[in-house]
Amino acid sequence: MSWFRQAAAVTGMNLRSLGQRRGASAVAVLGVAAVVGVFAAVLSMAAGFQHTMNSAGSEAVAVVMRAGSTAELNSGLSNEQVRIVADAPGVARGEDGPLASAELYVIVDLPRKGAGPDSSSNVPLRGIQQHGAAVRGNVTITDGRMFAPGRAEIVAGRGARGQFAGLDPGDRVRFGQAEWQVVGTFEAGGGVSESELWTDVRVLQPAYRRGNTFQSVRVRLESPEALAQLDAALEADPRIDVDVERETDYYAAQSEALTRFIKSIGYPLSILMAIGAVFGALNTMYSSVAARTREIATLRALGFGASPVAVSTLVESLLLALIGGIIGAAITWVVFNGYTVSTLNGATFSQVVFAFAVTPALLAQGLVAALVIGLLGGLLPGLRAARLPVVTALREL
Repeated sequence: MSWFRQAAAVTGMNLRSLGQRRGASAVAVLGVAAVVGVFAAVLSMAAGFQHTMNSAGSEAVAVVMRAGSTAELNSGLSNEQVRIVADAPGVARGEDGPLASAELYVIVDLPRKGAGPDSSSNVPLRGIQQHGAAVRGNVTITDGRMFAPGRAEIVAGRGARGQFAGLDPGDRVRFGQAEWQVVGTFEAGGGVSESELWTDVRVLQPAYRRGNTFQSVRVRLESPEALAQLDAALEADPRIDVDVERETDYYAAQSEALTRFIKSIGYPLSILMAIGAVFGALNTMYSSVAARTREIATLRALGFGASPVAVSTLVESLLLALIGGIIGAAITWVVFNGYTVSTLNGATFSQVVFAFAVTPALLAQGLVAALVIGLLGGLLPGLRAARLPVVTALREL
C-alpha cells in the first residue's frame, strides 16, 4: 500500500472515531473558536474606526489650517486669511465663486440614547459656509431639510442621531448662547462627518463668541494634482502662514493613534488566548493518541509506516482547529459586523460614531491563526503516535 493510501486510511479511521471523543474534541474546537472570535472582534473595532475616518476624506479636497496645528481645535484663521485661501490657484470654482468653506468646530454635550441625562458625551458641532456640503461632495439629506443660512438651525449626521438624544428633526437643543432647532439628518458616505452636527458658521460664531475667526478652510481642488499648486501658492504668500493637507491624509493621521492602541491590545490578547488553545489542542490530541494506542499498534504490526500515523494525527488536529475557526469567524460576523458604537477621538476630544467592520482579511487572518494552533497542537502528539513502541502497545491487547 502506498504512503498516501496509508495516510488516508489511518486518517479516515481517526475521523470516524471522533464521535467517541466528543467531549475532548469539543473543548479543542471551542478553544480555537474563542481565539478567532476575540481576535476578529477586537480588530474589527480598529478596522471600523479606520474605515469611518478614511472614508470621510477625498483626494480632491484639501484642509487648510494654521501652521503647526495638529487638529482644527488648535487652529485659528482670520477672515482675511480665509479669503486668501479661497482665491488661491488650484481651488475649483463654481458659478458663484470658489468651492471653499471656512469652518468652525466646537464641542457640545449631548446625552446618549437610553442612558439618562447624566451620561453626556462630547459631540462635534461644525459651522460651515454655503459650499460646505458641495466641497465634500458626498452629503445627502435623508430626513427633513438643510439648515437655512442665518438661522439657528442644525442638521445632524446619521451616526450622531442614532447614538445621541435630542437630534430628531423638530427637536430643540441649547448650545452656547443660542437655542437651535434640528431640521434634518444627513449622510456622508459612512464617514466621520456623520458623527457631527452642522450649522451656519456665521450663526455659530456669535453663539460661542468667536468674533470673525475660523479654524480651518476646506477647499475642493481643480484636480487631485492641484494640491501642490495650492500649497506652493500659499507658502509663497507672506500674508499667511498655513499648512495644507489632503483631506484623506488629515483623517488618516487622526485615526492612527486609536487604531494602533486597539491593535496593541488585540494582538497580545489573541496571542495569550492562542497559547491556551494550543495547550487545549495538545491535551485533546494526546488523549486521542492514548485512546487509540491499540489501534495504532495493530496498524504498525500490519505494516503501516510511522509517518502516515503521525500525519493522520496532525490532520485530525488541523480539522478540529479549522472547524473551531469557522465557528468563531461565523459568530463574530453575525454578532459584530455592522454593530454601531461611538468612541472618543483623541485628536478632537469628541465622539466618533462608527460600525465594527469584520472584513474578509480579518476572517482570513483568524482562520490562519486557527490552523497554526491546530498545527502546533497536533505536531507533538503526532510524533508520539509515530514513535509508539509497537511491542509495548501490543501487550495491552
